[in-house]
Order: sequence, then structure tokens, then C-alpha cells
Amino acid sequence: MVKVGIIGGSGLDDPLLLEDYQELEVETEYGKPSSSVICGKISGVEVCILARHGRKHEIPPSQINYRANIMALKKLGCTHILATGAVGSLKEEIKPGDLIFPDQFLDFTKNRELTFFNEIGEGKVQHTGMSEPFSAELRELLIEEAEKQGHIIHKQATLVVIEGPRFSTKAESNFFRQYADIIGMTAVPECSLAKEQGIEYATIAMSTDYDCWREGEAPVTWEIVKQRMKENSDKVRKLLFGVIPKISKGEFKINEEDKQFIKSKIRTIPNWPRLGVMFRDITTLLKDAKAMKKVIEILALRYKDKGIQVVAGIESRGFIIGGILAEKLGASFVPLRKPGKLPAEKIREEYFLEYGRDAIEVHKDAISSGDKVLIVDDLIATSGTMLGACNLVKKLGGEIVECVSIIELGDLGGRKRLEEKGHRVFSIIRFNENES
Repeated sequence: MVKVGIIGGSGLDDPLLLEDYQELEVETEYGKPSSSVICGKISGVEVCILARHGRKHEIPPSQINYRANIMALKKLGCTHILATGAVGSLKEEIKPGDLIFPDQFLDFTKNRELTFFNEIGEGKVQHTGMSEPFSAELRELLIEEAEKQGHIIHKQATLVVIEGPRFSTKAESNFFRQYADIIGMTAVPECSLAKEQGIEYATIAMSTDYDCWREGEAPVTWEIVKQRMKENSDKVRKLLFGVIPKISKGEFKINEEDKQFIKSKIRTIPNWPRLGVMFRDITTLLKDAKAMKKVIEILALRYKDKGIQVVAGIESRGFIIGGILAEKLGASFVPLRKPGKLPAEKIREEYFLEYGRDAIEVHKDAISSGDKVLIVDDLIATSGTMLGACNLVKKLGGEIVECVSIIELGDLGGRKRLEEKGHRVFSIIRFNENES
């Protein structure tokens, strides 16, 4: 399900990074990308490497076909993009050789195609939210791995992107220092185009110089950048090898304190509805405003950049969580109901539960073909209901982004059954079967 695109600068587009690689020529409706795409694997994860400036660094920043590059990776099925690139430091504390993971950008480019949505006509105008341009999830994984490897890093930074290929004047450099931390030439529109296509995107920025603002420091030259990129390439390669397997597992960090707080608000009732069952009751969570707010914050953060169009809530507690989450994501809400509750034309899916057989229904006009759907319930046990819900969504042509719950009963095998069917699964907390 996960395929990682790497957009590499000098030294980071080497096909020998990959196992079992092949070179593919890709055509897009926006033209040819900067280079052929090298596809292979890292630790069993499918990876595609594209050379942003061409294999011989022959394409200047202002002439890169950014739309073709992003669309080529999209056509190859990339779900995530890790972009590497050189930047100049605008702050004393960001030294050459440091790694930076920007969370914001300022766009000072002038002559680039900035969007896929520039056609005139009803229904063709689209406005993409860009308040958080870089993937919080990818940045978190990169930061964690970089710290583990002992690199000197900066967890947040505003990156100002200039047109290039020329470097800044001193006046420009000092002006940018008032508003930004680092300066580069390629993250825009690369980052925003990836977001328009629903691809998780993060930048691994390598500080190579102090631009030209620092007194007593030689102004930046291409030779300096090239040399320091070469010196740092092994560091970035190691980071990529460490983080890509984590991306493939869908790792998403939740503060352990938050998890324990949410877990403490769930009441366990032994021997209900039958002897030997430990029932996890979320009504105590629902009535705690602070805990519920935390649940929605966690879910909204995870899915805010995923392009969710429909949140499908499973009867009945999935309605509560799903309805609130849909509003936060700006998505529509669709109820998946037990038989006999929906008045219009519907479709039905029968499934097995640990207690017997049941069915679930949805209105035929509730989901359109191609809609990105998030399926929500309060709990995943053996996954019978969730699998039934997945089958309903697929019958209507929906694209299931993930199956999400507050609680996962780990010993009952629901996650494994869903993953065997190709579905991604996310839960906030986990109980073992006999855990009190």
C-alpha cells in the first residue's frame, strides 16, 4: 500500500541505493519529468527515485518541470515523497552540515507553474489549503530517526524559496533573515503540488552555507554547495534507509501520556454481554469533554492532509466520532447502518461477528466512485463489522484511505484480517483480551 518517492539532489539519485531496481521512462500530461525514474526496494519497501535537476544536474531550478515530476511519481503509485535538497542558513545557530526539517515556506518564486488547477470553467477551480504545507507525520518520523542516529538537527524552520538560479544579494539575504530560517530554490511548488495530489511530502534540508549575510564568511558559490552536499550525502542516505521502513508500517506517534489519559476514561465491564467477555465501554469517554477533544485532535491531525472526502461512521458509536471528525476535516458524513434503518435505495453486506451473523447497509447514492473514504468505528475486535463496511464502500467505488477506531482489541486478530484484505488500520489505544 505504501510506495515512497525520493526526489534527490546531487548524490542522492543513485540507483545503487535500491535492491532489484529498474529504470522507467514516464510520460505525463504535463510533459516529461526531469529524469527517468529508478524503481526498486529499500528494506522491502517499494521506492522510486527521481533526479530533480536531471542525472547530470543539467536543469536549473527555474526550468524544472515540477508538475511533471510530481505527476510521474503519482502515476507510479507513490503515497509519500521524501525530498532532499541543499539550503543556505539564515540563522547563526543553523550551521553547515546540519539537517533541517522545515514546517513552513515563503514563496518568492516568479516564473513557475504553481498548481495543477489552473483551468477555467465551472467545477475546475479548486483551492487547496496550505496552512501546514509539509506532512506532520513524515516530519515526526524523520526527526525521530535523525535524533536516534545522532545527527545535529533543527525540528522546525521556515524555508524561503527563491527563483534562482542566481544566489541572493546581501540586501535580499538580510531581508529574508527577518522572516525565515533557511533559503532554497526547489521546495516550491514541489511541496504544494504534492499536497494538491494528496501525497504526503517532507523535505530533508541540508545546510551547506550561510548564504551571503554573514560577515567574515565567503559568499555562497555552487562549488561550495556541491562539495558540502557530497560531504553530507552519506548522512542523508543513512537517514532514508532508517526512516523508510517506518513509513511502510504506517507508524504515527501519539504522546504516551495522551494515550494513557484516553485509556483511563474507558470503563471496563467484566462478563458482559456474556460470561468471559471484558466489555470496553466508551460512554465514560464520551462524557469527558477533555478526553473527547484529545481524541478528535489526534484523528484530525492524522487525516488533515489525506484528502478525505467522506467519513463513513458505523452504527452507532461510529456516528458520534465520525460526525465530529467529518466537520473537522471539511468532509461529508455517511452513516453505515444496521438493517431496516435507511429509507432510500440501499445496498447490503452480511458479515460474521464473534456473537453470530449480522448485516450493514448504506444508501446507494451516499458514496461516489473515486471518493476518498475514511471508515470510523469506536472499536475493532474481530473486524467483522469493519470488513462488512469496507465491502460496502468498495461496492460503491469508494477508495478506502484507512479503517480507524479509538480502541483495538489486540488479541482478537481484527487488524490482521483487515490488513490481509489490503486495508490500512489505525487505532489510538489497544487493550489485550483479559486486561482490566
